[in-house]
Amino acid sequence: MPMSKIEVRRPRPPEQVQAMIEAVYLAQREALKVPEDDRQIRYIEHRPEHFAVPPDKTLDYTYVEILLFPGRSLQAKRALYRSIVERFAALGIAPADIFIVLQEPSLDNWGIRGGQPASDVDLGFSLDV
Repeated sequence: MPMSKIEVRRPRPPEQVQAMIEAVYLAQREALKVPEDDRQIRYIEHRPEHFAVPPDKTLDYTYVEILLFPGRSLQAKRALYRSIVERFAALGIAPADIFIVLQEPSLDNWGIRGGQPASDVDLGFSLDV
């Protein structure tokens, strides 16, 4: 159940926004084996003056933050990074302009299915990927 944000600093056409959301979704399905239709992905467009970036980046600088249950292997995370970068590159975003951060709060820190800690719930899928 990853919760993902794609943050950018320039407008894009709706079809490219949807393609970026789909790229993150497909990368998560492929690399993390998340359940089908698990699409909690937000696209946030900032005004340039509200989104400072390193001086060596372009207007295409794209920040992806993914909150996910802990347990995935380094190999799965590498596959996720690679897949997102490849899919965004196919949309014209240079790999050097893509920055990805994973956050992995413990299962106790996720209130799901009516406010139960995720550690108390049968998730229905494996985190051991």
